[in-house]
Amino acid sequence: MKKYDALYIFVGVTKDDVLEANLEKALAEVARLGGNVLEKVSLGKRSFSRPMKKRESGVYVKVRFELDPLKVTELVNRYKLVEEVFRVQILAVDDRREAKLAQERNARAARLAKKEAAAAAAEPAEVEAAVEA
Repeated sequence: MKKYDALYIFVGVTKDDVLEANLEKALAEVARLGGNVLEKVSLGKRSFSRPMKKRESGVYVKVRFELDPLKVTELVNRYKLVEEVFRVQILAVDDRREAKLAQERNARAARLAKKEAAAAAAEPAEVEAAVEA
């Protein structure tokens, strides 16, 4: 199975419980095809740059899931029939790029921790110099 990132847009959703119900209905399609959901993040309500199908805004939800690559087109076709899903965009996750980004994040965090440690070590020396003066 391969990992995918999907961006769902739901319109006409005003309450969180309705959004959760619509999202669970959409994610049930992934489970029906033998996939499993890894994580989901609500990005909130956003306005469209231009009206689409007489709609001005929608609630965006980003979901990462695993699914057999041969079943992705079937999933997209199923979403065309689900009324609650206004739009969906599915992208394959590049594992090499994800690993490289994680490595860069870890290196950046290590550099930041090193700077903070150096600043903390320099701080007592500055305080002692000020006390002596």
